[in-house]
Amino acid sequence: QVQLVESGGGLVQAGGSLRLSCAASGITLSINAIGWYRQAPGKQRELVATISSGGSTNYIDSVKGRFTISRDNGKNTVYLQLNMLKPEDTAVYYCSADPLIVHLRAGVGAYWGQGTQVTVSS
Repeated sequence: QVQLVESGGGLVQAGGSLRLSCAASGITLSINAIGWYRQAPGKQRELVATISSGGSTNYIDSVKGRFTISRDNGKNTVYLQLNMLKPEDTAVYYCSADPLIVHLRAGVGAYWGQGTQVTVSS
């Protein structure tokens, strides 16, 4: 059974940092594309960052230079480092895994975690 478990969310002041983790079991993350999404109250879910099986990364413009996605193959875990946080980054953050990155871009990844709340106070 595949499980993705996010952790690392919390309450932080603007300008602060958090590191989110997406730990996997039943699936090898290194051979999958991984995406981090977020959904704020009343807004649509958006794809924030992706890392391909080959290690290529992509970010939406609003987080470029502030967020970093990375992968630890030994721990079968993907991270999202959040720096210089802003109140508009407040959302539930989810990770998703799929063999095809196009599925992540379409929001139809095969596997999803339960989410972790990030709240940034001004």
